[in-house]
Amino acid sequence: MVRSLLVRGMIAGFLASLLAFGVAKVVGEPEVEGAIAYEARMEQAMGGSHQHEMPELVSRDVQAGLGLFVGLAVFGSAVGGLFALTFAFVYGRIGKLGARPTSVLMALLGYIATVLVPFIKYPPNPPAIGDPSTIGLRTALFFTMIALSLAAMVIAVIVARKLAASHGTWHATLGAAAVYVVIVLLAQGLLPEVNEIPDEFSAVLLWRFRMAAFGIQATLWAGLGLLFATLAQRRLEERRGVRHA
Repeated sequence: MVRSLLVRGMIAGFLASLLAFGVAKVVGEPEVEGAIAYEARMEQAMGGSHQHEMPELVSRDVQAGLGLFVGLAVFGSAVGGLFALTFAFVYGRIGKLGARPTSVLMALLGYIATVLVPFIKYPPNPPAIGDPSTIGLRTALFFTMIALSLAAMVIAVIVARKLAASHGTWHATLGAAAVYVVIVLLAQGLLPEVNEIPDEFSAVLLWRFRMAAFGIQATLWAGLGLLFATLAQRRLEERRGVRHA
């Protein structure tokens, strides 16, 4: 059963990545091109030259096309597999939700925990932004925020389950949400700030890039939740049919 769900999760993640790829091409790549153009203007203003630069290992066309597609496909399939394994573990343990609402709820919580909350603390920046010497630190801080957010979400779910038995679903949900928010606020307050955006960088371009990044991830998670909901529901119905045959 777990294996079949895993396969369906990877399929759903791959299909969701196709949707995310379409969004990335339409709303993401123009902002990346704008950031690259800004970087080129800054180099020219400082007297830099592109004539003696080493040739690109991967051309910009490949990065924006095949490279972007492969990257999203691998990421989407991997997230889909982890999503399916988590679904197999929590299904039937978070109330009386069916397969479809469980999948949709998991996608919403996953987006909040791994995208929205970490991005609020460390929002994505275009390629022209940031000091290359701090990329390791910035990456470590970002993944630390994701880990803390996921841990807070797990704690919140446990609290919700304990409160539901004695206080009802509504109060359990509010209590769990409060626990999650408090832990996240503490984590964000303790982790250091990172601000390497040049004063002259276009605020409009920065805003559009970040909204595109949010939109790409939202498309991926929404597609994953809805597609897996359908695939998992069919598999569970097939299993019930075999049992009652």
